[in-house]
Amino acid sequence: MLAEARVGRLATADAKGRPHVIPVCFAFDGRHLYTAIDEKPKRAAPRRLRRVRNIEANPQVALVVDHYEEDWGRLRYVLVSGTARVIADGREHAAAIALLREKYPQYRAMRLEGRPVITISPRRVAAWAGSLIRARRSSPPPGSGAAAAPRPDSRRRRCR
Repeated sequence: MLAEARVGRLATADAKGRPHVIPVCFAFDGRHLYTAIDEKPKRAAPRRLRRVRNIEANPQVALVVDHYEEDWGRLRYVLVSGTARVIADGREHAAAIALLREKYPQYRAMRLEGRPVITISPRRVAAWAGSLIRARRSSPPPGSGAAAAPRPDSRRRRCR
């Protein structure tokens, strides 16, 4: 889901724990998540954005990627909790920009070199699929010997 999703919601908190959530474009290299501070209009300079200030004060973040449909049996999400840092140059920065440009053609026309990139090192990943809502409603026929459908939260996956 992380590879195909186009938008995630990045949650940061300041030093006093006040939360801030913002939609972001992101890329995942199998080990880290990356999101760029791009050229789209912003209310502050890149290093003064609340998400950047929050990460510098409190590097614990979360990113949620979800899929919504009116058929709630098709809902799903991935929640990544981890540690973030802001990088402005170097090999990792260049690799992150290349990855983001591969996923988002819009970034190919933007100057991202020298602009901050947020990198997230996942510490915990939880995933949930709403298909269990449907599965939970269905029961095996009496006497069939089949096991009952799992409870919805039994399909949650946690990785460390």
